[in-house]
Amino acid sequence: MLQMGDEVVYFSAVFLLVVLGTRSATGASLLTAFLYVFMVMFRFPPVPADQAGRVLRPRAPSGGVPVVALRGGSYDAPENTLAAIREASRNGATGVELDLSFTADGVPILMHDETVDRTTNGSGPVSSLLLVQLQKLDAAARHRLKDKFSGEKVPTLQEAVEECIRHQLTIFFDVKGQPDKAASVLREIYKKFPVLYNSSIVSSFEPKVIYKMRQTDPNVVTALIHRPWRLSRFSDGTSRSPTTSGQLWMGILDVLLDWAHHHVLWKLCGVSAILLQKDFISLDYVQYWADRGVEVVGWIVNTAVEKDYYQNLLKIGYVTESLLEDCDPRD
Repeated sequence: MLQMGDEVVYFSAVFLLVVLGTRSATGASLLTAFLYVFMVMFRFPPVPADQAGRVLRPRAPSGGVPVVALRGGSYDAPENTLAAIREASRNGATGVELDLSFTADGVPILMHDETVDRTTNGSGPVSSLLLVQLQKLDAAARHRLKDKFSGEKVPTLQEAVEECIRHQLTIFFDVKGQPDKAASVLREIYKKFPVLYNSSIVSSFEPKVIYKMRQTDPNVVTALIHRPWRLSRFSDGTSRSPTTSGQLWMGILDVLLDWAHHHVLWKLCGVSAILLQKDFISLDYVQYWADRGVEVVGWIVNTAVEKDYYQNLLKIGYVTESLLEDCDPRD
């Protein structure tokens, strides 16, 4: 939980910033008081620590740390498919990360991209295709092992959940958007499969998704996904904006967003974990969150050297594209 000292520092900082900006101690006091009351009234407490521990720290093979296969292990098998889930289990993963999407007729399925072009032999936005159309596509068509997995289908969310439960895998549901729809669908899945409360986590880059999920079902374990400088830079470090002013403005927003993740959003949503891009994780960072009762999970960890660092030094779970060999992140 957040330490009382932290709250004093945070709200004192807000007060001082407002005073400097407005030259009004009265206005600063009122605004700071309003923010404090807002946080107290509308924040969600995290789920019990023992429940979060069962989800985030399942028993790993040979006493190692939890290993989560990204999209089921997108290097070892066609991503977000039942075959990937089976391969992940066979290769020793403790969990899988799966991407939630919706068909034109509102059926929840697994798909990372907004279109089917990159991963299947089809074309077009997922949201414009009916389930019956999606199920005719070959989800292995673009994969490096397409011959081995030829004919693999795009699964529904329920099919994927059933497969994960069958293999006793923890599920990391990655939700990109549509918070109301996603929360409603996931709520029904949790009602149908109560075992998920102790074997799954809902995660997103979007705080509104997590807040809506906690609002819909406060018993679900949740996590915020974060990559510093995500607004201003692509994952390879190149700038998103072609202009200097645009880079500066987006950089400022990134600083504010990073501050909010570490001091406001995690507590408002009551998350149990932070999923952070691997390059920004250190022992001190892990301890920072441990002091607040929050687990850190790294992504995307794809080489033997990196995995050894997580297993033996950081001793925290990580997300990987392959459990069998080194590979370069494609995302």
